[in-house]
Amino acid sequence: MDSPVKDAYSSISAPAEGLFKDNGSRFIALAWPVETQQQIKEIVDSLKKEYHDARHHCYAWRLGWQGQEFRANDDGEPSGSAGRPILGQIDSRGLSDVLVVVVRYFGGIKLGIPGLIRAYKTATADALDQATVVEKVAGTWYTLDFGYLSMNPVMKVVKDLDLPQQGQDFGERCRLQVRVRLSLDADFRDRIAHIDDCTFYNE
Repeated sequence: MDSPVKDAYSSISAPAEGLFKDNGSRFIALAWPVETQQQIKEIVDSLKKEYHDARHHCYAWRLGWQGQEFRANDDGEPSGSAGRPILGQIDSRGLSDVLVVVVRYFGGIKLGIPGLIRAYKTATADALDQATVVEKVAGTWYTLDFGYLSMNPVMKVVKDLDLPQQGQDFGERCRLQVRVRLSLDADFRDRIAHIDDCTFYNE
């Protein structure tokens, strides 16, 4: 028997902020829930404008229900001294769909690489400690297209699998969008395939 698909993972519910100070330098950590690289780019760009007078804007992120996409950026700090420690804190908490940007205001005293690693790690930890961790479920939105005679069997599948719905359109034909979690995907496809005059596709 196939093992069930693990489709639940942890993220954060809302932006959160942390702070670390050392020898006059301030490290402001800003954690954000994100879902796309475009969203990440927009947030990083906006924070660079908001904190335009800061020396560095280092960041790291991880995306996807399996955490398969990630990046760490040192933004001019010594290689491995900023982005990696930030990503390490995201990973140590088992989070995904998370971006953390740490804004550094230089205090005039160099901290050295061990000091920088500690600063970026501690600021990130503080921000993530302030955040509320939530469970997310990976899934796909499907559009169902079916005739009125197929409505009862379609709605039975929706009810049996407890599928979230949106975008109902009952015109000449019926259209309905449903979100199917990954662990139910094969079951959903099999059931819908056995209903006459019903097709489905994902956007």
